[in-house]
Amino acid sequence: GDFGGHLSESPTTRTSPKHTHTHSQMKIVHVPCLQDNYAYLVIDDLSRDAAVVDPVEPDRVIEAAQTHAANIKFVITTHHHWDHAGGNNAIKTLVHGIKVYGGALDNVQGCTDEVQDGMEIILGESIRIRALHTPCHTKGHISYYVTDVHGGEPAVFTGDTLFIAGCGKFFEGSAEQMYGSLCQKLASLPPNTQVFCGHEYTLKNLRFALEVEPNNLAIKRKLDWAYQQQKGNMATVPSTIREELEINPFMRVQSQSIQDVTGYSSPIKALAELRRMKDNWKG
Repeated sequence: GDFGGHLSESPTTRTSPKHTHTHSQMKIVHVPCLQDNYAYLVIDDLSRDAAVVDPVEPDRVIEAAQTHAANIKFVITTHHHWDHAGGNNAIKTLVHGIKVYGGALDNVQGCTDEVQDGMEIILGESIRIRALHTPCHTKGHISYYVTDVHGGEPAVFTGDTLFIAGCGKFFEGSAEQMYGSLCQKLASLPPNTQVFCGHEYTLKNLRFALEVEPNNLAIKRKLDWAYQQQKGNMATVPSTIREELEINPFMRVQSQSIQDVTGYSSPIKALAELRRMKDNWKG
């Protein structure tokens, strides 16, 4: 509705998906920011309480909350990089008494409450937000796993650890850490968990994925779909954990095809090599 209209006047052309994802009482709203970032509102429909993920442009996020008649209660920050945490001080001046959660190891701007692996935050009547420490891109990177006691599909906000068909650069960690974060911790979430990542990098990621696995039909189908989404200025987020295990080369390092193309039968070495290939890729 009118929310989509607001976005067309902004520097970014990506509109929010026309439908919001309604799982029982939980509603998730995309808020495109900057060039290709996503902030998100997580709204508890019963109480109208909302959490906001990585509100780098607070004005946009607050406007989205007003459109959806939601009251922002707190911020959950995935990591310290400015394009994710850079709006935290500003939103504290705009929303009185707001809490800002961030990873204990990440020195997040404006952080009022540090989170560790496994900590739970409650939103509204029925929404639970569990912090998952997913280090590598940054030392203290947190992904947030969100469930509603009324059921519906769970969601995970993966920041710059897991992208659709990709993963973040290993700025502050090793391939071993990314393997633990991506292929163990995130891969073990329920397969229907919806994946909401920090950037719209999907097309580029899928083009690389298809070069790595040219015979992977799931990647081909997803790439065709992503081109259509882009044509309509539509978001490609979310995917699901089930889908990522089929299309994301970085989560497929146990597969023969990825081990063959990287030349390593060790999944961790294959992951390191895949990241090196992607960093040097001119696609």
